[in-house]
Amino acid sequence: MRLRTKVLWGLVVLLLVVAAAVPLVVGIRPIIGPRARPLTDRRFEPSAERLERGRYLVTSVAGCLVCHSELDWQAPGFPARAGTEGGGRRFDQEGLAWLTVPNITPDADTGAGHWTDDMLVRAIREGISHDGRALFPIMPYTQYRYMADEDLASIVVYIRSLPALRRSLPPSAVPFPVNRFINAVPEPVEGPVPAPDQNNAVAYGGYLVRLGACRDCHTPQNAQGQPLAALEFSGGFVLEGPYGRVASGNITPDSSGIPYYTADLFLEMIRTGKVKARKIHDQMPWASYAGQSDGDLKAIFAYLQTITPVRHRVDNTLKPTACPVCEGTHGGGDTNTAGAAPN
Repeated sequence: MRLRTKVLWGLVVLLLVVAAAVPLVVGIRPIIGPRARPLTDRRFEPSAERLERGRYLVTSVAGCLVCHSELDWQAPGFPARAGTEGGGRRFDQEGLAWLTVPNITPDADTGAGHWTDDMLVRAIREGISHDGRALFPIMPYTQYRYMADEDLASIVVYIRSLPALRRSLPPSAVPFPVNRFINAVPEPVEGPVPAPDQNNAVAYGGYLVRLGACRDCHTPQNAQGQPLAALEFSGGFVLEGPYGRVASGNITPDSSGIPYYTADLFLEMIRTGKVKARKIHDQMPWASYAGQSDGDLKAIFAYLQTITPVRHRVDNTLKPTACPVCEGTHGGGDTNTAGAAPN
């Protein structure tokens, strides 16, 4: 009996130590839930200007319909299937069978018909679902938090204008413990977010890069799914789907990236999905981004010219091998040298 009592007290002490240690290691958010501000009654008045700006942002700059629609995996650039725009989809073909991107059309039963404008605002810019859950950060809200207030209003107005699709999808079931860890990602946006200066090409290009979530795909991650800041924009982020396995390219000005690009070549690549005779992979959503104006694409290119060059070769025509720079596996990985990333 005495031995059993000692064992029980030992287990109690151990549990208390673990309970105290976990918040110190991962923070308290995985336990108590995400940061979320209270909803407001804000409502965005529709106008022709907002509707057009929202259409432009949703269908091209931000590429929202690439995730919130079924895709045509056989067509160049994997565009949204006609008639499914905004209706959501599961990511089962991309190895994430537990992830569902919701129906954001105004259908009252299966879509966003009963969501308030501020519910959409919190989801888009702060990563909080209409029902208070933390969104899985494949939704690039960490980039969208920089979205200007008026652009956000325009997107909400346009989403409200989409044809209502009755499309019932199973909710996401993010596996444990990831479903807990993502609670630490959302952050409320405090105060107004002003519009960028469109007369400053580099600053405006940086803003558009945020809205296009270019960092999210063109920056490799560590084993915990955290982006490697020193390798920003250097490629090596691996995506899988019906198209196979492909790593994003290095788009820094380093010799292993795209130093040979001109503004005209950049526009040609986005418009056609080709760099001269060489076709880029259709997982790069060029078919969506192609809808941007020449001026906006030139601003994006101006910004990309200013980012830090990073020595990191990624070549999908080569066999995937271990890379000592990003510590992942991608084409041409073994042609890189450890410690030689930032240039």
